[in-house]
Amino acid sequence: MLLQIKLNDWRRNDSAWRARGEGQIVAVLLAQALLVAGAGAAMALTLTSTAFQPGDKIPSKYTCEGVGISPPLAFGDVPEGTKSLALIIDDPDVPDPKAPKRVWTHWVVYNLPPDTDGLPEDAGRSGLPKGAVTGLSDRKQAAYHGPCPPIGRHRYFHKLYALDIVLSTEALTKAGLEAAMTDHVLAQAELMATYQKGDP
Repeated sequence: MLLQIKLNDWRRNDSAWRARGEGQIVAVLLAQALLVAGAGAAMALTLTSTAFQPGDKIPSKYTCEGVGISPPLAFGDVPEGTKSLALIIDDPDVPDPKAPKRVWTHWVVYNLPPDTDGLPEDAGRSGLPKGAVTGLSDRKQAAYHGPCPPIGRHRYFHKLYALDIVLSTEALTKAGLEAAMTDHVLAQAELMATYQKGDP
């Protein structure tokens, strides 16, 4: 799972993908995955939603064309030794999937307790688990904001991380969270779905 997620990250970075052959990248990532597995890390962390399946369209109620609430998410197989969970939702297709220029962050949540089995619909407003912190989206807001693609069909990546630490309680950006998580990720899972304006 980690190998596939890392491979997907490389594919999204076109310049890196062109600079190295896919075979070389796969070999490097496989070696990294084997080292992690040898250290005894569990890699079965799962992230699902009852609102959509992987690769499906996100229902409009969770977007700017609907009520704009966060979707329900379920977490499973959190590895032993996890001290907290972190969640990032972002869109790598901004502004146009045919000519993406940046990754747009829709939601950042961290310090979720390790026994959290998921988040209900509209979790940001209905109440996150005690101790959880909402970071800053690219709207500079500590809140979820739903998909609102200006052009075409965009992909939305929901990424869950199991960490061996509890992080600062300050409101971090995605970049700040990723820096703070460095060398502390025990496992990660990813759920991708799409949205284009006009979807039901």
